[in-house]
Amino acid sequence: MNGFLYGAVLQWKLDLRSRTMLITCYAVPLVFFAIMGGIFTSIMPETTDTLIPSMTVFAVSMGALIGLPPSLAEIYRSDIKNAYQANGVPLALGLILTNISAFVHLFIMSSILYCIAPIALDVKLPQNPGVHFCGVIILIAVSLGIASVIGLAVKDMANTSMFSILIFLPSAMLSGIMFPAELLPKAFGIAGKLFPATWGYAFMVEKTFTCHNLWPLLVIFVMAVLLCAILLKRIETR
Repeated sequence: MNGFLYGAVLQWKLDLRSRTMLITCYAVPLVFFAIMGGIFTSIMPETTDTLIPSMTVFAVSMGALIGLPPSLAEIYRSDIKNAYQANGVPLALGLILTNISAFVHLFIMSSILYCIAPIALDVKLPQNPGVHFCGVIILIAVSLGIASVIGLAVKDMANTSMFSILIFLPSAMLSGIMFPAELLPKAFGIAGKLFPATWGYAFMVEKTFTCHNLWPLLVIFVMAVLLCAILLKRIETR
């Protein structure tokens, strides 16, 4: 257990030195918040009620879907994988440690947004902080699950970022954080429900804990975990 905790802390420190992780988990979400948050509250004052969930969904989706896959590709598409196998270390350890580290970073970023948004833009805090942070935790876990599938499935490291962006863009645009999902064409509205960002945002803006937005997230998470297990088995046999 001590070795596992040491590995998790070490991975977290390594991610702090990673330019990709710092940009995707901290720099871009903060810049997006500073620019788009000001625009939203200026032209649509009603967004002050939902700005924190909106910015949180963007930050989590950005950090998970674009920040995590390159780290996994670096582990499982390089000599690091061979070093794991040569020393008898389970290949799943790399996946677990990177996910724990990314989870911590994304939760910190979400907490930063929660604290600075009311001060910087005079927006309202969520009416039920418990529901909000429960939604944050679930959304981070599910988004990291999807990101893990991308990182393990894409064989060419050079294409990892491309596939990540292809998932991130519709996830952000169709989730309802930019504009109400009701304004989207019906086909786009249905497509948006395939992404965890849509359900995570709906979960966080609820005033009370309800299950109708939770079940889709749990289904997506279970499917992602199963796919990761299958992909790890395939990687072990290569």
